[in-house]
Amino acid sequence: MTAPLSKYAIAVLPGDGIGREVMASALAVLEAVAPRIGRRFETVAHPAGAQHYLDTGVALPESTLQSCRDAHAILFGAMGLPHVLGADGTEIIPQLDIRFALDLYAGVRPIRSFAGLPSPLSHPEATTIDLVLVRENTEGLFYARGRGVMEGDSAALDTMKITRHGTERICDFAFKLAERRRAQGRLGHVTSVDKANVFQSMAFWRKIFEEQSRRHPTIGADSAYVDAMALNLVLKPWRYDVLVTENMFGDILSDLVAALVGGMGMAPSGDIGDQYGLFQPAHGTAPDIAGQGIANPTAMILSASMMLDWMAGKYDDEALADGARIIDAAVQDAFASQAVRPREFGGSSGTTDITQAVIDRVSAKNLVSA
Repeated sequence: MTAPLSKYAIAVLPGDGIGREVMASALAVLEAVAPRIGRRFETVAHPAGAQHYLDTGVALPESTLQSCRDAHAILFGAMGLPHVLGADGTEIIPQLDIRFALDLYAGVRPIRSFAGLPSPLSHPEATTIDLVLVRENTEGLFYARGRGVMEGDSAALDTMKITRHGTERICDFAFKLAERRRAQGRLGHVTSVDKANVFQSMAFWRKIFEEQSRRHPTIGADSAYVDAMALNLVLKPWRYDVLVTENMFGDILSDLVAALVGGMGMAPSGDIGDQYGLFQPAHGTAPDIAGQGIANPTAMILSASMMLDWMAGKYDDEALADGARIIDAAVQDAFASQAVRPREFGGSSGTTDITQAVIDRVSAKNLVSA
């Protein structure tokens, strides 16, 4: 067995808007956790994004993409600005180009409630929300990006693509994730979200999901239509463990589940493939609050924790998993102790306040990892 590395290269893409602000928070937390686990992180920033496109005419330089390939992991802020559009009228969003270029087929969106923060839901079990939405990242309706067909000026057609290969691998990813979660004391159940009663592509998806379910007999499984799931995620989200779904449905539902625990500032994510992993907050660039120091950096900090956890498995380095647990525990304690409260929860804590509260706890020798 190869000895773990002492230093890891992280490709950093801060991006646009508040992406740069919350990225600074995540890097500061990584710097704080590094000596606690005996590892070093070589973080190098690379250009990409809507502003870079305005400045240079290129949204994702090939040199940046190559740096992503060469790094041990990718840490991503947020990219895109509403007023920066391509010739087809859509936004310049190079994160999608990265997903396709690196085959980051699994969009992993964990959502959980935090003690010390008020829940938007009044039900007492709303404080126990702990689920993961797994989004197929490279097919579905997003396959139509750049492939849309105009019929003169009377209609526009975008095609959904569902393949056996793509569906098998994302469902297998979801079942393996549920197996790991069950080993950690969680439910161990996968719910597939589709629209199989209307679309042939979705009926095909469900057929393949059921085939994959039989290959994982120890994990519970069921299917739900996306409209019913939207309803049930508001009524009883605490009943769900792992959800797996098509690209567009996943894009929409991931915002919905983030709202259940207070908003996008609490929503980390990972875009994961067989070779590469990119980790980012699920929120956008929020240009309306950029530069004001009020953005909630929690999603970005938790994305850095997800990155360490993924790297621990990929590079067989348990110290990195310890680092992820330390960061998670620090975030939990910062909120549970009422040391800070983000503005979207009615508090007054800004980006620097929340970051420092987490760093103080990461650096505390008496902090026990969760």
